[in-house]
Amino acid sequence: MSGVSRIKEFNLPDLGEGLTEGEILAWLVSEGDTIELNQPIVEVETAKAAVEIPAKWAGQVRSIFHPEGSTVEVGTPIIAIDTDPGAGPIEASTTGAPSADLPAPSAASLAAVEIAPAEGMVEPGLIGGVAPGGRTAVLVGYGPRNAPAKRRPRKGAPPERPATAPAASAPAAAPGAAAPAPVAPAPAPATVNGNGRPGGLVLAKPPVRKLAKDLGVDLGALTGSGPLGSITREDVQRAASGTATAAGSPTVAAPATSAASFGADRERRIPVKGVRRLTAENMSRSAFTAPHVTEFLTVDVTRAMKALDRLRGRREWRDVRVSPLLLVAKAVLLAVRRHPMVNSTWAGDEIVVKEYVNLGIAAATERGLIVPNVKDAGRLTLRELADALTDLVQTAKAGRTSPADMSGGTLTITNVGVFGVDTGTPILPPGESAILAFGAVRELPWVHKGKVRPRQVTTLGLSFDHRIIDGELGSKFLRDIGDFLTDPEAALLAWT
Repeated sequence: MSGVSRIKEFNLPDLGEGLTEGEILAWLVSEGDTIELNQPIVEVETAKAAVEIPAKWAGQVRSIFHPEGSTVEVGTPIIAIDTDPGAGPIEASTTGAPSADLPAPSAASLAAVEIAPAEGMVEPGLIGGVAPGGRTAVLVGYGPRNAPAKRRPRKGAPPERPATAPAASAPAAAPGAAAPAPVAPAPAPATVNGNGRPGGLVLAKPPVRKLAKDLGVDLGALTGSGPLGSITREDVQRAASGTATAAGSPTVAAPATSAASFGADRERRIPVKGVRRLTAENMSRSAFTAPHVTEFLTVDVTRAMKALDRLRGRREWRDVRVSPLLLVAKAVLLAVRRHPMVNSTWAGDEIVVKEYVNLGIAAATERGLIVPNVKDAGRLTLRELADALTDLVQTAKAGRTSPADMSGGTLTITNVGVFGVDTGTPILPPGESAILAFGAVRELPWVHKGKVRPRQVTTLGLSFDHRIIDGELGSKFLRDIGDFLTDPEAALLAWT
C-alpha cells in the first residue's frame, strides 16, 4: 500500500448545532500507539459539553498535531493515523522527511537544479549555496555544512550580542618564550530566568504560554518540572493557585505586614470559554430579550415527604434513587397538561405551543452550568422518570453529557435547595417560557388544622416570559404545582 493512501489525517468533526471550535482537554492515545476502529482517542470540550471522539480508522498513531489545551477549529486536522503500519517504511515523499534508505544524488539530479543568483550568495554547501558547476543546491542534505546553522530568534527574544573583542593587542612573545595566557574579559553576569536557564527565554509550549497569560502568571518566575526544565501546565496552575515554590527550596512564609496589598499578584484570571461562555451568552440574551416575571409560593410538603418514604419502602423501589425532585418534576408535568400554554416558545409573529415536554434539569458541573433534559418526559411513568433523572444527573456530574441531551428543552427545573437556598429568581433558558426554582425543604412552624405545628416546608419560585404567560396563567400553573406537592396522592387520583 502506498504512503499516500496509508496516512489518514483525522479532522476535528462538527460536534453539533453549528459549533465552530473545540478545546482539546486530553489525548487518550500517544504517538506510536496502535489503535482500533471507534476507539476513543481524544476528549474535546465544546461550548456545550465535553465529549470523547472515536477513531475513524484502525492503525498506528503517526502524529498528534495539537497538544492538550489547544483550541482547534472544526475541520482542522488533529491526528494522523497509519492505516497499514505493517507494510514497511513510508516513502519520504509522503511524509516530507528524507528517508535513510534514499540513494545518493546522481549527476543528472545535480544538474537539474537552479542557477545561483549573482547577488545574495551564501556559503557553499548550505541549503541554497553554490553546488559544483556554479549551480544552487535546493534539496535537503546536498553538500557538507561549512558553517553552523543559525536558528531564527524567537519573537520577543533579546538580540544576540557580538563576540567580545580584546581591549588591546598583546605584545609579541620573544622567540622561544612561552606564550602568555590570554586574559579573558570579566564575563557579564548571565540573565537567569525562573527555570534556571541563562538568557531571557523560558522553555514552554505555546498552550502553556497562553494558559499563563490567561491566568496572569509570569513564566520567568517559575521553576519548570518538565523535560530540560520546561514549564508545564501543572507548574502554571500551581503558581496560579499560590502553591508553587522554588525547586529544592523550602516553603517560606511571607512576612506579616499590616499594610494593604493589592495588584496583579493577588488576582486570578479564569478564561471564559466552552460551557461557561455559552451559558453567559445565553443568559445575557434571555435576560434582556424576554420580559421576566417571578412569583413565589411557600408550600407545606410534609405529606409529600411521607409519600416518598413509603415509596422507598416498597420492594420494587428499593434500588431506585428517590428524591423530592422526582415529585416536583411529576408535579410540573401534570400541571403542564392543565396549562399547555406554559410549555411554549415565542417565535416573533407566533407562539409555538409544544405538545411534548423536554424537561430540563439545571446541573452545576466543574465546567459550568448545563441544562440537560429528559426527552418527552410527559410520557414516562413515575418509575421511568426516576430512572431518567438519575441517569441525567450522574452523566452531568461525570462531565459526559452530550450536546444532543442539552438541546431542545421546553421547560426547566433548577434545584437550588440542594445548596440550602430557600428559592431564587431564575433566568429563562433561551427559547423557553417558564423555569421553576425548587428551594430547600425545612422544618418550620406552620399553622396546620388550626394549630401551630412543625411541618416540612419549601418555597417555589416561578419565572416566566410575560409575552406568553400573563399573571393569571402563571399563578394558576404555580398553584397547581403547589397543590400536588401538598398532597401528591390525592392529586394523582384527581388529575390522572
